[in-house]
Amino acid sequence: MEREVIKDIVAWDIVNWSSAIKYWEDNAQVTNKNYECLELGSSKGGMSLWLALNGNNVLCTDLNGPEADAHRIHEKYRCTPRITYAAMDATNIPYENHFDVVIFKSIVGGISSGNQQNKAKTLNEIHKALKPGGKLLFAENLEATFLHKILRRNFGTKGWNYLTFDEINDVFSSYNKVHYKTTGFFGCMGRNEWQRNFLGNIDNMLSWAIPNKSKYIVIGVAEK
Repeated sequence: MEREVIKDIVAWDIVNWSSAIKYWEDNAQVTNKNYECLELGSSKGGMSLWLALNGNNVLCTDLNGPEADAHRIHEKYRCTPRITYAAMDATNIPYENHFDVVIFKSIVGGISSGNQQNKAKTLNEIHKALKPGGKLLFAENLEATFLHKILRRNFGTKGWNYLTFDEINDVFSSYNKVHYKTTGFFGCMGRNEWQRNFLGNIDNMLSWAIPNKSKYIVIGVAEK
């Protein structure tokens, strides 16, 4: 996949977050399936773009609807015939046994910022919306280390209730199968994308030496 396409899909901290694409390609097999898909918390619609480029139909959603950039990026790749748009609350999904695939990137921390229970509630709502055997593809921020907490408090998104490594099995308890990996340590500390790319490459080189609980991204597939 060309770098420009990956950039439009991932948008930020590309080296670390783009590893989700490879993981999903290896573990979810969504290419040319003509699946009915849902993206939650889409913002600029990157995950919808990836699914549409792989021959699927996507409902692209955010709490107040996707940003204008989502429409622009989808038009750039001529994917608009496969994508529709809507406002949707991930804690109250108005579908049941409907989607083959649900996908999200970095939404759980924000959704649960005022309510710890929204972590499990969001995952259970997604479970309800999936068809039997349907798959959730997820890439989410983890709490990671005390250093990450300090940096986020001073420079990053404030008030998020980040998913912890120890919570993963609990919030996904309604699913029949869940498998995942963790990645990233230094990448989010970059102040611009050049720095994040540089640090992300260091993350890749040192990944073997960094404990899973210390990494700040979890990527996985959960099956209903």
